[in-house]
This record gives sequence, structure tokens and C-alpha cells, in this order.
Amino acid sequence: MSFEHSPAIEVEDLWYRYDDGPLALAGVNLSVEAGEFLAVVGQNGSGKTTLVKHFNGLLRPARGRVLVLGQDTADQSVGQLARKVGYLFQNPDHQIFAPTVWEEVAFGPRNLGFSEGEVADRTTEALALFELGDQAGTPPAILGYGLRRQVTLAAVWAMRPQILVLDEPTVGLDWRGTCTLMEEVTNLNSQGHTIILVTHDMKLVAEFARKVLVLDEGRILAHGPTRQLFQQEAILRQAFLALPPITALARRMQPYGLRGGSLTLEEFYQEYTALRQLGQGG
Repeated sequence: MSFEHSPAIEVEDLWYRYDDGPLALAGVNLSVEAGEFLAVVGQNGSGKTTLVKHFNGLLRPARGRVLVLGQDTADQSVGQLARKVGYLFQNPDHQIFAPTVWEEVAFGPRNLGFSEGEVADRTTEALALFELGDQAGTPPAILGYGLRRQVTLAAVWAMRPQILVLDEPTVGLDWRGTCTLMEEVTNLNSQGHTIILVTHDMKLVAEFARKVLVLDEGRILAHGPTRQLFQQEAILRQAFLALPPITALARRMQPYGLRGGSLTLEEFYQEYTALRQLGQGG
């Protein structure tokens, strides 16, 4: 699957203030290319969720505009945007409402006006993809947290959005559940879907995101390649972001010959092994 639209999202001078609240976004400008895997990071209150809720019309600009696949969100309803932008809420219980897993997953395609045959095909495929076939007749509300998260992701996927926004999707998941979820998200990205991941987990950022957007008090502090971000210590300090553990370890081993830029355990292992072989050869 491939999507030819580029960029997927454009944000132009976006401002937003909640009623009787603080300024949440202040002049944000951003371009997200189609097929990108972007992490959005920053402290609580930095504007992360406020920003991404503009991508599917849950929030509307106070000033400026947001374009999704070249079209202004001001001219589109939430329902129309749902065909393009799937939104996974931080808490799966904020999305689950249907009496069975099947009905939960089928609701989105049916609400978008697809034929019952197409609804059934999409639902069956989504349940199979996320290994939920055995749970089709089960009320989703009684499932464990990890399975409820799987149900919400399947429900979003069944609508086949070109852009998928994930707001802290791994909160409450154990490591196995996190790996399963991120593997599925990575597969969607490899098929051409644009992924926007809101997270506090720098390990996830390092392992999966190709670019990072850092927000601070409603403004963009940094936007660029992931490896480049983790080399900017001043930015990390200002945003109160910690290095991923493996990157921090690699940094501490620079005096012993490592470059100090490893983002994953595999990268660290390869560089460390090469260094040891070099030392043994010498």
C-alpha cells in the first residue's frame, strides 16, 4: 500500500487557547511528510495532545490553519477527517462502547457508509491482523487492558486511515504488550501509513521514530531526525527529556572508544562488539 500525498499534514501559524485557560499552542508551524514516523514529545502541558487533536478535527484552530492531505480541516467534519486520520486515545476505555469486539471494530467502517459486505471484510481482516478472532463475540469491556488496547487499534485500522495518531498508546501495557503493539504499528508504517506517536517514553522514540517534534509551552523547541535530537543536550535539558537508557550508556562509554550515539540495543551491541574485536586484533 502506498499513499502519494505529500505532505500528509501541514500546520500553519496555529494558535489555540482553552476556554478560560492558558495559551496551549502559540504559532506552531509544522510539515509532516507522508509515510513519516514522527514522535511528539515534551512535558505535561507542553501542547502535545492539543496539537494532534487538531489533525482529526477534535479541536479547531483559534488562529492559523491545519491541512490534512492538502485539504483545510476547517472545511471538513470530524466524520470526513476520520477517513484520513485515525486517532487512538490514551485510555482505551474512552473509545470502547459496543457490546462485542466485532461490533466495536465494525462501527467505524459502518459509520463511514461502507456496504455491509465491505464492513464485514474489514472487520474480519482487522480481527485477524490483531489476533482478536477468538474474542469477536466477547464484550470488550471485560477484556484485560492489553486486549482492550488491541481492540481500539483494530477499530481504528478497520477504517484504513492514511494517518494514524497514537496518544500515549503504551501506557498501562507491560513490555510484551508494548512490543506487540509497536510491532503492529511499525508494520502499518512500512505499508505507507503516516504514524504520529505522542509519548513520554524516550526508549520508544529512539527505537521507532525517525523524526521527533519537541514542544515546550505550546511552541516548537526542536524538530528533526531522532539521532540528531539526542545529540542536542541543551534542548533535552530545556524540555526535561532524558536520554534513552542505551544511549546514556553509550555516551558514558565514549572515553573507551564508543561513538556514544547508539539508539537501540542492537546498535550498541554491534558497535561494542566491533570495538572489542578491534582491541583484540591490536
